[in-house]
Amino acid sequence: MKILVTLSLDERQKNRLEMNFKHQEFVYCLAEDVTKEVIRDAEVILGNLDPAFLQYAEELKWLQLNNAGTEGFCDGALPKGVMLTNATGAYGLAISEHMIGVLFELQKKLNLYEKNQREHLWKKEGHVQVIEGSRVLVIGLGDIGTAFARKMKALGCRTTGIKRREGRKPEGVDDLYTLERLDLELPKADIVALSLPGNEDTRHILNEERIALLKKNAVVINVGRGITVDTEALTRALQEGRIAGACLDVTDPEPLPPEHPLWEMENVILTPHVSGGYSLPETLERILTICIENLECYVVKRPLRNLIDFRTGYCE
Repeated sequence: MKILVTLSLDERQKNRLEMNFKHQEFVYCLAEDVTKEVIRDAEVILGNLDPAFLQYAEELKWLQLNNAGTEGFCDGALPKGVMLTNATGAYGLAISEHMIGVLFELQKKLNLYEKNQREHLWKKEGHVQVIEGSRVLVIGLGDIGTAFARKMKALGCRTTGIKRREGRKPEGVDDLYTLERLDLELPKADIVALSLPGNEDTRHILNEERIALLKKNAVVINVGRGITVDTEALTRALQEGRIAGACLDVTDPEPLPPEHPLWEMENVILTPHVSGGYSLPETLERILTICIENLECYVVKRPLRNLIDFRTGYCE
């Protein structure tokens, strides 16, 4: 069996991957270097690649993505019958801590004090906001949203989760609702956190009408996909003081154009889509663990973890 690996692994990680699969053929090729020839006879692919190349994967049976989002892979890109799995479970640690970091930066005005430090300016910036006791609304309650909710609950917040369908309430979530309840929960929230994939169902889920429902002290955090928030409606709300601030690791468009007004706003924290990825090295180790566990299941024909339903783009 040929296993094509597009993950950027060092020798230790390659050894870890191959340890229990001595009789399999591993081929390492970064996503940007994949060719028709290298993909043609691969039975398994571990890692992302340009979906356009999948039409040449004549022997492919299973593709393991290295991210949680499945955009581009569920609309006929994969040959019929090929299984698709994602890396749900790998990113919660890194991204939830990033969310807390930028939230504290904004609420405690640390961004302003950092600017003052660089200018050698000893200046008080006035009142800051308290986080303990806040009402936190988490839209998208996968691994990332659940990890964030759990940590905010530990900080003394009341947490509400919004997900696509009813299910068991995770640890750290006080109240759990489906999307039908979103408009009722938005006016109660001090912090609104989005960790959603980007698709037609989630596009502008936080639109102008819903932004208008937010309290004046509300802060929006987005670490999922930029298209889930109407960027221009959010910008207007921030400019007009109708909401307190935003922490954006993703934007629409992305990268954010250099002339966009969000860059100059003191009540906005912008980061260039770095909350996930491999900014935290532990994330790649977690992805590798998922790959190894799923490869073990594949070899012995057991059900795979994080199997994707092509109709929804989410795990079954």
